[in-house]
Amino acid sequence: MRPSNASLQVDRSENINPNWHENVLIQSGEFEIEPICAYNPINPKQSESPRPTLNEDSPDMEGGRRWEEMPADCLVDIFRRLGLHDLTLSVPFVCRCWRRASLDPGCWRRLDFRSLDLMPWSHFSRSFTSCDRLSSLSFSAFMRFVVARSRGSAAELLFPLSFGASIQDLTFVSMKCPRLKRLALPDNFMLEDDLLIPELVGRWRDLEQLEMETKPSSFLEMIAVIGRNCSRFGRLKVRGLIGKEDAKAIVDCLPDLNHLELSKSYLTKEELVVIVNGCRKLERLTVKDCLGLQVDDEVVRSASRIKCFEHEGSKLLDDYGYETDESEQQSGIFYW
Repeated sequence: MRPSNASLQVDRSENINPNWHENVLIQSGEFEIEPICAYNPINPKQSESPRPTLNEDSPDMEGGRRWEEMPADCLVDIFRRLGLHDLTLSVPFVCRCWRRASLDPGCWRRLDFRSLDLMPWSHFSRSFTSCDRLSSLSFSAFMRFVVARSRGSAAELLFPLSFGASIQDLTFVSMKCPRLKRLALPDNFMLEDDLLIPELVGRWRDLEQLEMETKPSSFLEMIAVIGRNCSRFGRLKVRGLIGKEDAKAIVDCLPDLNHLELSKSYLTKEELVVIVNGCRKLERLTVKDCLGLQVDDEVVRSASRIKCFEHEGSKLLDDYGYETDESEQQSGIFYW
């Protein structure tokens, strides 16, 4: 039921009605389930009449009870554990009571777009556009549809890693999802967009966890903003060139960090020691596959109070005997 992660490269059309998703013909096991309503978001006048579903005529559950008699709060408690694929292309097509329950904002608190295969040729994308009502799947439009379902209750949002997402999408989320506790940023923002990230991230006062696959140029400002505005912040993941200023900013602005991941970064022993000695509340520190770092006995002793210290794969030199390329240091992106 869960497709592999993938990047998104689609058009920027935003012609999806936030209340739409039943215009998709999907496969569920051996059964082909007809949608509740074939709605055309581009031209509503072309929408077809509602079709019968598998609900009221479905067989009784074991013990004589019918599926539609299950309390709505029980259904919501189950559905909130499902991913976006199931919530958009499976659950709403089983029966009307399941569809009503799936519209509860509680089902849409975790918006993980990385769990979806959003490539145009994927099963998910083809299913979502199969009625020929849409020519392609726009990430921005799909994201707005999903965010509308959450009605401001989303607590976790993970953007796709590459392609599709823009700084406009992050701005939209900052306004419509004020209760976010966990945010995972895409890695494809333009350099000029990086400068806007601190202001947007600072809007989430309840933010507890931030994940970045590449270190933005505005990293120092972002850390300072988080330290001022996000009193519950405790988990940070970032990849890139971690210099002296970065290590000092992490210690000064985020002294209450309990989880820090810097895997696949350029990180020296000096910066690591600053972080280990300065962030006294760290419970988990991950520096796997870092370049420029060799963990010796001194580092191990300093990190002995940390419950989980992972450093496997880190090395001083790359496979060619060099620490790193100057251009790579400047960009903060490394390949090995």
